[in-house]
Amino acid sequence: MSEFSLTSPYFEDGEKMPKKFGYKHGNEEPEKIYENVPNDAICLALIMDDPDAMGAVGKVWVHHLSYININRSEEDWGITPENKIEGKTDFGEIGYGGPAPPDKRHTYVFKAYALDTVLDLKEGYSKQELEDAMEGHIIAEAKLTGTFAP
Repeated sequence: MSEFSLTSPYFEDGEKMPKKFGYKHGNEEPEKIYENVPNDAICLALIMDDPDAMGAVGKVWVHHLSYININRSEEDWGITPENKIEGKTDFGEIGYGGPAPPDKRHTYVFKAYALDTVLDLKEGYSKQELEDAMEGHIIAEAKLTGTFAP
């Protein structure tokens, strides 16, 4: 089986993200494609953050947290707005918060996790709560990066 991967039809790994995905430019969440999800995965989680924010604001900025418990009996178990549970960003909002670098071009990291457990976090959870819930249950990881400039 091929390796678990995360891609987007809108930008290649490491490339510039279109403006419409920026927080102040439409704040559209980019479509993401999860490929080669392990057969034993029963949950997919996603963390999008900006490690480059450390220099500008003194911390890694959280832009998106989400997860979906997979029902493998359904033909289409993709992540949709109807079946994902989202956490709170560092903007203080629930859902996607696009790139908004205050100083220079930043690299945004989308990290996908295939888990062997069902998550039961309530909407608005924190990154720490998600990481704690995933601990010991990660069976595969995938990463996609994109850059964005002010």
